[in-house]
Amino acid sequence: MSAIQVPDAPVVLSTASVYPEKTPAAFEIAAKLGYDGIEVLVSSDPASQDIDLLRRLSDYHQIPVTAVHSPCLVLTQRVWGREPWGKLVRSKEMAEALGAKTIVVHPAFRWQRDYAREFEVGVARMQEETDVVFAVENMYPVRVRDREVVPYAPSWNPLDRDYADVTLDMSHTAMSGSDAMDMAKRLGDRLSHIHVADGFGGQNLDEHLIPGRGRQPVAEVLEYLAAGGFEGQLVLEVSTRKAPDRQARLRELAEALAFTRLHFARPAEPAGAPGPRDRRERIALLRRRPPAPPRLFEVDSSGTVESGDGD
Repeated sequence: MSAIQVPDAPVVLSTASVYPEKTPAAFEIAAKLGYDGIEVLVSSDPASQDIDLLRRLSDYHQIPVTAVHSPCLVLTQRVWGREPWGKLVRSKEMAEALGAKTIVVHPAFRWQRDYAREFEVGVARMQEETDVVFAVENMYPVRVRDREVVPYAPSWNPLDRDYADVTLDMSHTAMSGSDAMDMAKRLGDRLSHIHVADGFGGQNLDEHLIPGRGRQPVAEVLEYLAAGGFEGQLVLEVSTRKAPDRQARLRELAEALAFTRLHFARPAEPAGAPGPRDRRERIALLRRRPPAPPRLFEVDSSGTVESGDGD
């Protein structure tokens, strides 16, 4: 039997995974179950916005904050004000203060026209100011009256853009009908952050199921990443809101952790095997490419989706 090697990528718990419990509960649960870190989803929960409190929780439970999810969801539009660039600046400040390695950010909503027009260039510019990685997440279109409507601009699909770093969310691939394995392969070295989850897709449901309970190739993607020496973060961003109590929630999050660790392994490689390309090298390569044109979307009164140049 060949030896097995587990890459060093940390397996992290998102604070969103303990909802409706609050942010402090995520630190307690992560420590109890043996997660390697916390991704803080900045939300309406005051604890998720308080750097000093988060630092105390991290120190007390000996669980590092490894990522910050910027408040860019529909439900967090008023968190840290309405100015989207200001949200990213504050997310960067939080990440730097807590020693987090990654900021997860969604593409702009299509109604944020100025933000959408500058999004790709602006994120790249902010990246030059910090060592914290801005990883733009794959999103999805939605169905409205039997028509497909795209709420995001310049695109919901990171394959359309030249972001230096991308978060692959496998609940979102279910909802968009995307091939998660194909997306992972085509992103290549740009793939630096994973939201490990599952889903069946359809009915506009962003399910965030425990991995292994839906139809996404979660095990196969994890094995593929392990074989490639993935060095980013594996974040369990799952829904446990239907769990009747804390013990049931613990069982679900323990199952999610066990699934991820079981499948994130590879056969041991011989000494001298090439490693993944240095991140600074791939960013330099991306900057040599001509910029892709923006893709904004409008919905007319009949519900038809039309693309435009954003002017």
